[in-house]
Amino acid sequence: MGGCHSYPSATEADGKTLQLSDISDDKLGINNNVLEKQLYLQEQNVSQRITHTDMMALTALPVGVDHAEWLASNTVAFFKHINLFSSALSEFCTPSTCPSACGPGNAVYMWTDDHGRKLKCSAPLYFDYAMSYIQDLLTDEDVFPTRAGAVFPSGFVFLIQKVFLLLFRTLSHIYWSHYGEAVMMGLHPHLNTLFTHLTLFCQHHALLEAEDMDSMKELIAALGRRGWS
Repeated sequence: MGGCHSYPSATEADGKTLQLSDISDDKLGINNNVLEKQLYLQEQNVSQRITHTDMMALTALPVGVDHAEWLASNTVAFFKHINLFSSALSEFCTPSTCPSACGPGNAVYMWTDDHGRKLKCSAPLYFDYAMSYIQDLLTDEDVFPTRAGAVFPSGFVFLIQKVFLLLFRTLSHIYWSHYGEAVMMGLHPHLNTLFTHLTLFCQHHALLEAEDMDSMKELIAALGRRGWS
C-alpha cells in the first residue's frame, strides 16, 4: 500500500484562540454536552486550524492511482491520527465521566458484537472495541494486502465504510464530551483540521451516508462557511 499522508507544518491559527482562562472550572468535567456543543460552534473556535493547505488536494484521487489503494492508504493514515488524538484525551474519558458512547443530538452508539448483538457500553470500552477492530483489519493481509501484486478483497469498500463510521463517531464523541479538555490542551485547531479532512474525504468518496453525519451537520456547515472545502 502507499504511504500515509501527513499535514504540513503548523501555521499560526486564524482568529482569537480560546484560552483556558476563558472557561471557568465548573464548565469542565463530566459530559457537559450542551456547553461543549456551544464552545465548538463558536466562531472563535470554528476558525482554528493548523494548516492552510487545500483539503481537496489531499482528498481527491490522484491521477494514475488505484482507487482501492488510495482508500487503503488514507484509512491507515486517518486511523493513526485519530487513534493518537483519542489517546491524548483518554484520561478524561472514563466509565464514570462517559458511561455511554455518545455524540451530539443525544446520539448513543451501540457496539455490535460478533454475534450481531448490540451492546450498550461506556465510551472508553466502545472506542477500545472500535480501535481494536480497525487495527485487526489493517494488519490482516487478506483485507489490506501489502505484497506486490496482491488484490483487495470483494466487499473492501463496505469494510472501509464501517471503519470511517467508527472514526467519525470517535471525533464526534470528542467534540461532544471532551471539547473543553481539547481546548485546555491546545488541541482544538488540530481537531478541526482532522475533522474537516475526514469529512471531506468521506463526502468525496461516498463513504458515509448523510444520516451518519447528521449529528455533526452544524459543525460541518460552520467549517464549510470558513471556506475549508
